[in-house]
Amino acid sequence: MDVYGIVGNPVGHSVSPPMQTAGFADRGIDATYVTFEPAEDEIKQAIDGADALGIAGLNVTIPFKQDAFEIVAPDPLAARIGAVNTVAFPADGQPQGYNTDAAGVTRSFEHHDVAIDGQDAVVVGAGGAGRAAAFALADAGADVHIANRTVERAESLASEVDGASSGGLDSLDETVPAADLLVNATSVGMEEAKTPVPAGLLHDGLAVLDAVYTPRDTRLLRDADAVGATTIQGLWMLLFQGVEAFEIWIDEDAPIEAMDAALRDALD
Repeated sequence: MDVYGIVGNPVGHSVSPPMQTAGFADRGIDATYVTFEPAEDEIKQAIDGADALGIAGLNVTIPFKQDAFEIVAPDPLAARIGAVNTVAFPADGQPQGYNTDAAGVTRSFEHHDVAIDGQDAVVVGAGGAGRAAAFALADAGADVHIANRTVERAESLASEVDGASSGGLDSLDETVPAADLLVNATSVGMEEAKTPVPAGLLHDGLAVLDAVYTPRDTRLLRDADAVGATTIQGLWMLLFQGVEAFEIWIDEDAPIEAMDAALRDALD
């Protein structure tokens, strides 16, 4: 039996185990998926130990994504994003690192038949999720604007993303009404019924992805739905980053419907 797992601290709340386990079961793969919770200063020992023990693959979550990046050999996209959330262990050589959050963004739009190439995209937030979203959308052909509460952080990220522009949250007043795609890559809307984007800026030509997945229908998505915009729950981004990880490890198409059903059951 192959062993896969997720490394985080804390990690008990993760819904990756039922999602990935459903994927393995659907494909008839003899594998299990477990959680690992090392101390915050022991991620290198955890990854080295997993490699030594023959662990087949790991997901990496908070607070270890940047630390894991320094330990494994990142692929080109993960190297640009500066964070790793998926690790594969080849039979010989250094563990390989990937960032599947980027695919979580693009595959969510694609699943909802939303084009990315040639579109104007606004990413709110310049943290880890914002970095993944900005690189993913730019690589897929979108013109990206990054808006962040701390302008300097938005400017720093934009300088790394091909063709991107940046500004503070006040830049949303001009960019959102003209945008085709909008991604909330902040945690605003998770704890309270708040939105990072004023409702009056939204329009029916917009496709809105909110990375927040609890609650499923955030205030941003409710506001977007009210004006006729396409709305995409953060649950899709969560699903497709897991799907991408499965496909990296197994090297075959993931059973998306089975993984989606397990994910939704785990969150109900």
